[in-house]
Amino acid sequence: MQHETHAGHERHEQHDRLSRHTDHEQHGPTGHPHAGHGLGKVSWSMAAQATLHCLTGCAIGEVLGMVIGTAFGWGNAPTMVLAIVLAFFFGYSLTLRSVLKAGVGFKAAFRVALAADTLSIAVMELIDNGVIALWPSAMDAHLSDGLFWGALAASLGIAFVVTTPVNKWMIGRGKGHAVVHQYHH
Repeated sequence: MQHETHAGHERHEQHDRLSRHTDHEQHGPTGHPHAGHGLGKVSWSMAAQATLHCLTGCAIGEVLGMVIGTAFGWGNAPTMVLAIVLAFFFGYSLTLRSVLKAGVGFKAAFRVALAADTLSIAVMELIDNGVIALWPSAMDAHLSDGLFWGALAASLGIAFVVTTPVNKWMIGRGKGHAVVHQYHH
């Protein structure tokens, strides 16, 4: 009887070790306790900061793309494509820079940037470019026109408002900027 109890205890300990190991695998590729887990209650402030980070990269890319396209006399479609490509490039670059500063290798840092920013940048670009495309005469405005800068500022503001709840939702589930969060400790 004592031997059966001892064997049952060993099976229970083995199950506990396996459970801990399985839980550890859910920590994500870095093994860090924040990766792959929701952060629970996420403040609007945290979500707004993540969105502002994303907005900064997007705005740099958007403005640079529109300035280049407009300066070269490109049509609306190629200018918008360039602006979107540059928005993704600068959005990823800002995250990549901060993760590399934390001592992470380039390949891992690049994966973190993709995981952290892709949905946020995509939503921001969809809203931002959608507003500009639908704004009467905004697509035909020149760099010297107040309409160009006003429509751009308004579209980025609307994109910020729409993207913040998306980032709040993602961070609360351990996605998006929650992936970057582990490197800011």
